[in-house]
Amino acid sequence: MRYMVNAAEAYRQQRILNAPPEHLTLMLYNGCLKFIDDGRTALEQKNYEEANNMLQRAQRIISEFRLTLNFDYEISNQLLPLYNYVYDRLVEGNIKSDLAQIDEAKGIITELRDAWFQAMKTARIERGEGTGGKGYA
Repeated sequence: MRYMVNAAEAYRQQRILNAPPEHLTLMLYNGCLKFIDDGRTALEQKNYEEANNMLQRAQRIISEFRLTLNFDYEISNQLLPLYNYVYDRLVEGNIKSDLAQIDEAKGIITELRDAWFQAMKTARIERGEGTGGKGYA
């Protein structure tokens, strides 16, 4: 069993190391959503330590998004305040155990993830690669 876990972890790491940047962004969005969901579930169960841990992991992903914005593109000037807002909702939701704020953050990240996924699909089609794509999106 341990070998299977190690093999799965090695596969996951290899997939991340070989993924193009746009796919890493999608993975981060999906990871952020998973941590938000896990944090929300922990809050509902009144497991505050686990909720804090999960929501902080989501916050770290949002921080990474903010740090890696390229302001040579206008969209970055629109994303920064949105990321700041989501980050603030996660912090406040975590501190106050406020599921509504956490849900609001999740909704925004879901929309951004879906828009990113659609942009990836459109770019792939425009490059003539069709809708397949190395198992990433």
